[in-house]
Amino acid sequence: MGCTLTTLPGPRERGWGQGGPARYIPSVPTEVISDVSLRSLQRDEVRPLSEWTTTFQLFVAVLDPYTQQSAWILPTAARLLREYAEADCRVGFVMTCDADDARQFLGPMAEEFMVFIDPDRTAAKALGLSTLPALVHVDQSPAVVGAAEGWDTQGWRAVAMELSKVLGWTPPGLPNAVDPGAFAGTPVDGSPTQG
Repeated sequence: MGCTLTTLPGPRERGWGQGGPARYIPSVPTEVISDVSLRSLQRDEVRPLSEWTTTFQLFVAVLDPYTQQSAWILPTAARLLREYAEADCRVGFVMTCDADDARQFLGPMAEEFMVFIDPDRTAAKALGLSTLPALVHVDQSPAVVGAAEGWDTQGWRAVAMELSKVLGWTPPGLPNAVDPGAFAGTPVDGSPTQG
């Protein structure tokens, strides 16, 4: 249940930082499709992913506001993103909904964090995700360095640890006493789960 991680060649082999390979979910591509664009909720502008990662790496929680699973993980995701807010990366949310629903779901966090809206889920799918919620680290190539789907502390910690290594940042403590128990995600396409 939760996410499954496998070791594959990662940013270390491409010359980033020091140490061993990054940890990946097998379904995550090593390169993001070049024509993926993200719409900023705050600026209401669309830019290619490569422009959002020109100067800083991207560390985002991808959420589906129409599911309980994303609601359950929202406080944990926000706490984790706050840990990296002062680091040399862009932190935020990718919301698989329209602007109004993103604002309603996030409340004041819609102003605290960078928020991208992806109502047709094109960006979430291009990042190689099959279930949500997810935590994703994209470097400046832009390439997916690591991703964890569903909620599993081991998976989310692995993605955060890799970002911390790249940035020289202190990794956050996961899990926290108030974090939910592990759970699988829901399909990225928004279809009902079978079972």
